[in-house]
Amino acid sequence: MNIRLLFIIFFLGFFSAIAQTKVSGYVFDDYNEPVSFANIVFKGSSEGTITDENGKFYLESAEIWSALIISFIGYETIEIPLEKKVNYNLKFTLKEEAAQLDAVVIVSGKQSKKNNPAIDLLRKIWEHKRRNGLNLYKQYEYDKYEKVEFDINTIDSALIKSKLFRGMEFVFNEVDTSRVTGKTYLPMFINEAVSKVYGDNVINKQKEVLKGNKNSGFSDNQVVIDFVDDLYSDYNVYDNYLKFFDKSFVSPLSKTGINTYNYVLSDSAFIDNKWCYNIIYYPRRKNELTFKGDFWVADSTYAIKEINLQASKSANINWVKDIYIEQEFEVLNDSLFLVKRDYMMSDFALSKKEKSRGVYGKRTTLFNNYEFDKPLDKKFYDQEVYNYDKDVYDRDDAFWAENRLEDLNKDEKGVYKMLDTLKTVKKFKRLYNLGSILSSGYIEFNTLPLDYGPIFSTFGFNEVEGLRLRAGGRTYFGRNDLWRLEGFLAYGFRDDKFKYGISGKWLLDKKNRLIISGGNRRDVEQIGASLTTSTDVLGRSLASSSVVGTGANDKLTSINLTSLAVELEPWRNVIFRLGSNYRTLESASPTFSLDYVDAESPTGFASEIKQFETSLSISYFPKRKMTGFGVERRTANDDFARIFAQISRGDKTVFNSDFDYTKLQLSYIQPWQVGGFGRLYTTIEAGKTFGEVPLGLLSVIPGNQSYFSIYNTFSQLDFYEFVSDTYASFHLEHNFNGRFFSRIPFLRKFNLREILSIRGVWGEISQGNIDLNTTNSPNSIPLVAPNNKPYYEYGLGVGNIFKVFRIDFNFRGNYKDKVLYPDARKFGVTGTFGFYF
Repeated sequence: MNIRLLFIIFFLGFFSAIAQTKVSGYVFDDYNEPVSFANIVFKGSSEGTITDENGKFYLESAEIWSALIISFIGYETIEIPLEKKVNYNLKFTLKEEAAQLDAVVIVSGKQSKKNNPAIDLLRKIWEHKRRNGLNLYKQYEYDKYEKVEFDINTIDSALIKSKLFRGMEFVFNEVDTSRVTGKTYLPMFINEAVSKVYGDNVINKQKEVLKGNKNSGFSDNQVVIDFVDDLYSDYNVYDNYLKFFDKSFVSPLSKTGINTYNYVLSDSAFIDNKWCYNIIYYPRRKNELTFKGDFWVADSTYAIKEINLQASKSANINWVKDIYIEQEFEVLNDSLFLVKRDYMMSDFALSKKEKSRGVYGKRTTLFNNYEFDKPLDKKFYDQEVYNYDKDVYDRDDAFWAENRLEDLNKDEKGVYKMLDTLKTVKKFKRLYNLGSILSSGYIEFNTLPLDYGPIFSTFGFNEVEGLRLRAGGRTYFGRNDLWRLEGFLAYGFRDDKFKYGISGKWLLDKKNRLIISGGNRRDVEQIGASLTTSTDVLGRSLASSSVVGTGANDKLTSINLTSLAVELEPWRNVIFRLGSNYRTLESASPTFSLDYVDAESPTGFASEIKQFETSLSISYFPKRKMTGFGVERRTANDDFARIFAQISRGDKTVFNSDFDYTKLQLSYIQPWQVGGFGRLYTTIEAGKTFGEVPLGLLSVIPGNQSYFSIYNTFSQLDFYEFVSDTYASFHLEHNFNGRFFSRIPFLRKFNLREILSIRGVWGEISQGNIDLNTTNSPNSIPLVAPNNKPYYEYGLGVGNIFKVFRIDFNFRGNYKDKVLYPDARKFGVTGTFGFYF
């Protein structure tokens, strides 16, 4: 059964009472070539669309229309009578106008940048963009209504009869048709939110106050809601780049647009009593992050009245078949244009083939009741909401009837009831729980406030433990728990030993986020995998378990760590942490030594380190967005910097510890969105240890002996190859997102992405520390630091192989003399996999 027949069956069976007109088809010229970007409008209305690159279109209306108007510059306008409400797969032919055969404007190929009236209008838009919208006022406020919906699309008989939906056939009563693509879809998630937005252009602050939230489907899964919020972040079409799915698309209104798009002046007309020009645009090259579509611009203010953006089919983006955006601007007076309505739809699919099944993600946002120049105290913008307000998420029908800026249609109202019923079906509950396990890594016990996991840490392997099995769990009453306990038990089959860990944390004050935490862990770990000390008592590096690698991963340490800490966030995203820990360290392997000189020992050296340490750290995360109100919160974005500073003090007088020392550590991590050139990720770290300490307390330059690409490690270094008490390192990694590969014809179709990385470190180690760690043990490691010149290495990577794989070719830049460094790895190949847009 094809889509057309399926829709007609459901249309007649369930929606016969709704008056709708639906049309789809193709537009060709006399030579049977598709006419791209032709105008399609219902006669006597302003409802219309344009054809795509293949001349295809779909148009629908909630009203009944009797005729269709098809027009394009240089062609005769045709009028098509519509005898039925539903007309699919029609074909039309446009004929060239005889009077214009000598001046036909064909929207295909490259358009001239000179003497192009469309580009002249574009330059006017640039000149006036700062004089349009909210920038005209010092302060502003408005009402905002947002509706987000996720739908399964391309509903056909095979899906309806599949085992997946057996016992849940009633859901197909809610099938509808997309007004953009003409495909059938089944809603599976709806979220509505009403809020008040306040802004101050003088102090560059904005605050959004949530007044009501209503959702169905996955209503209790905050992960899904956070994903939706991040997925559909706000944007401004006047910006040079529009960020979607962590990719920067070139805006058709940007100053770089001239080199990226072709522009054609297509039409002019009155819209809301304003004379406007219609400009069609489409990309100059394939496989770049670009749009196609059109926009209407006012002739006096040069403000955008309407704009449509549709991502190019060839755009280098994964798992997304279509992105469609509409924005409408309201004319408040002769010079003020403000966003009135914003609509975005994405079609998520494994394949970009036309008939592939996927999931629609749709967001509709409406804006109303604009008010200006009403100043508010600066403190208002800095105030945080500290408590979960249940009433906000439990508003009655009267509230929604009053605050919705757009009424739900009959189908949407039915979806709430259908989804509420669906959640009572056992089969759906099992599918939902499976999705929850895969996303969180934990298995929930419905009868107990406990979760088992994380399941992805169940298996591990290293030379000391052999095969390692791990079981763990946590308390979980809800996502806003004020306290949480976690623990694990692990067993190594080779060393025949059990390991364990337990930790707890408690949020004492919501306003300042005062948290106390503590725990104890006995485990085997690779402590030379990171320069910056972790404060997580249950944290364990990936380097501690590696099935295969470039060398033996036997330089492991047995650690017994007990910690206690107090954490405070007096200002948003500024966190102070005062902690103390007591640890014992000793080698876990007979082929690895942590021995150091100890004059008080009968043998003259010691193998175990006992050390008490206090630390004070400050972390700053500018522009970080968090969700939740409990002891654990979730990060809602990833485009913020991370600044960390810590001072640690080791004291021999406490618990009979072994050493006195002071350690300083600094790190700065910053992602950079570099316009159309992709994303750059940078890390800078520095540290110094004052005092003489053994190997277990020194700063080991993090090597990587696995075949996995691990950021912030050195792929061509072995563990403990370089050790320091003073260091400074940098890591740069730039993903160009296919910027250059898209320009190479034979590579273009593979949508590969080029990655360039360079990393380096300088360090030194004092003679006192060298002497302290020089023993007669045959397994002692010679302490060498890259002090003559900074060590560096670089890598060339190819990402997006089959959409999930990445391969890095790593080169050692120096310290590779065959005599001085006979075991130096000059070249290596690492890889990784993951799901990225």
